[in-house]
Amino acid sequence: MRAAVVGTGLIGGSVLLRLHAAGLDVTGWDPDDATRRQARLAGVPTADRLADAVADRDVVFLGGPLPTLPATLVEVAAATEPGCLLTDVGSTKAELAAFAATRGLTHRFVPGHPMAGTDRAGLGAARPELFAGAAWVLCPAPDGLVAFRRLAALVTEVIGARVVPMAADRHDAVVALSSHVPHLLAGALAGTAQRSPLRDAVLTLAAGSFRDGTRVAGTPAPRTANMLRGNRDQVLAALTEVTAYLDELTEALRAGDGDTLTARYAEAGDARVALAGRPYQPTVRPFPVDGAAADEVAWLTGLGAAGGHLSGCRVADEVVSYTAQLPQAG
Repeated sequence: MRAAVVGTGLIGGSVLLRLHAAGLDVTGWDPDDATRRQARLAGVPTADRLADAVADRDVVFLGGPLPTLPATLVEVAAATEPGCLLTDVGSTKAELAAFAATRGLTHRFVPGHPMAGTDRAGLGAARPELFAGAAWVLCPAPDGLVAFRRLAALVTEVIGARVVPMAADRHDAVVALSSHVPHLLAGALAGTAQRSPLRDAVLTLAAGSFRDGTRVAGTPAPRTANMLRGNRDQVLAALTEVTAYLDELTEALRAGDGDTLTARYAEAGDARVALAGRPYQPTVRPFPVDGAAADEVAWLTGLGAAGGHLSGCRVADEVVSYTAQLPQAG
């Protein structure tokens, strides 16, 4: 499989390094000259022109700032063959998925979002092992199942991530609470400390809770702003829910209600325990390659909505077999 990565910052650069380390024929491109030189010094083939990077490729990963992705998608689609698989690594999905539909690209464009990263940016922060064991959302479309299957196999087998199939709008609602609101809270806590007359003392005494709670506040500010603006409605809805829970804690504290404080923190603790490790039950689900696309998409998106993921995808003898992991109850 011949691959290309367009936009080689932290996420795109990590995809590029992983595919190169796995021995794939992969070429990178970035609009920044210095980044291209950096990639070449690392031994990774890099083209000076986007069209040269994506020519004759079987799959192209699209990176770069969220506002640039629609234009990049159009440019890359025009520069590649109709059978070339396209996907992106952006942190919001519904808007780009809808844009791709208006351009008639859903048969070969699979919206994607690897749930991994750091508070650093650029190719210098990229690591080939960044996605090992990480969740990687892919959004299947009824007319794009061939592309989805190919990409799911690549992501699980070569990149080593867990594919979470989701509808694009469901993805945006989920990441609003799991990723985007945490950026808001981290920014609020770190920003309040920065404004405090006790700033230096606060930072001196900052322990694990402050460091963990503010880690993503170190993310480059333009990247965070683009992410929040790109998912504004869902983030505001999730923030309303978080604010309501915070209000419950605040009122209990104001009233000196230790029982309610204890109950709310016990409830929160359950989520934290579940995050630390959930048992999964493996299952294999076959579908006819040329069967009802709507049924396959419904099963895939239902799997993701239930907290499950794919650990494999095989096509043989006119049957596609998904190896799925479903979270066990309890």
